Amino acid sequence: MSADPTQVLAFETDCHIFDGCGFPAPGLHSFLFEPLWGDGDSNVYFNKTMLLALLGSIVIVGFFWAAFRKPKVVPGKLQMVAEAGYDFIRRGVVYETIGKREGEKYVPLVVSLFFFVWMMNLWSVIPVAQFPVTAIIAYPAVLAGVVYVLWVSLTFKRHGFVGFFKNVTGYDKSLGAVLPLAMLIEFFSNLLVRPFTHAVRLFANMFAGHTLLLLFTIASWYLLNGIGIAYAGVSFIMTIVMTAFELFIQALQAYVFVLLTCTYIQGALAEHH
Repeated sequence: MSADPTQVLAFETDCHIFDGCGFPAPGLHSFLFEPLWGDGDSNVYFNKTMLLALLGSIVIVGFFWAAFRKPKVVPGKLQMVAEAGYDFIRRGVVYETIGKREGEKYVPLVVSLFFFVWMMNLWSVIPVAQFPVTAIIAYPAVLAGVVYVLWVSLTFKRHGFVGFFKNVTGYDKSLGAVLPLAMLIEFFSNLLVRPFTHAVRLFANMFAGHTLLLLFTIASWYLLNGIGIAYAGVSFIMTIVMTAFELFIQALQAYVFVLLTCTYIQGALAEHH
């Protein structure tokens, strides 16, 4: 275990203001977890975030299996909720971005991505778990990598090598003298920056949101002493407000992630002029 005093204070549950101890501010240590199984030094281990990702996958599969195991013409409550979620992504995201004819085959992928990302985000406000899996960059990076590979392969398949080159460089001869510079910028933007921003957008929002929740939650406990109790009440109210706001952000970020996914797929399928 580390002797870093900030890590010690972070778990000092009897630490309050005016007790002579510093505020246990959240930091990078708040995103590190001891292995539940295995050895962290050998990079072969299983920790809390992996467990939450596994449980989240089971929850999603279990929910849709239970909802559609015995589908009915007049749906029950569970089937109705599942159909509403599925239809929202299919019509509101896939059809609106890619189109019904081209987009139908990508509906299962996009629906799966949306509910997986949303579930990974939701762990942040679920008691005991209380951590968004997507606040660990590896998870958004892998998801963005899957979308990136799909985008590149679709572009090659649809347009061939020359068409792929024109697609990723935004080739437009009407640009005249600035065409080489524009193509260079588009090339780096599409092939290098795109997957990075796709992953970081989700990661950064979840990282920041979790940090704020931790800050107000820890402050509420830390201020519970003497006159600090009045400030603890304000901090607790802010914790509730931030939790409600985080619920909105969690769904929004899942929506943005799949919306960008559909935008990339649409760009791969579109004819270049």
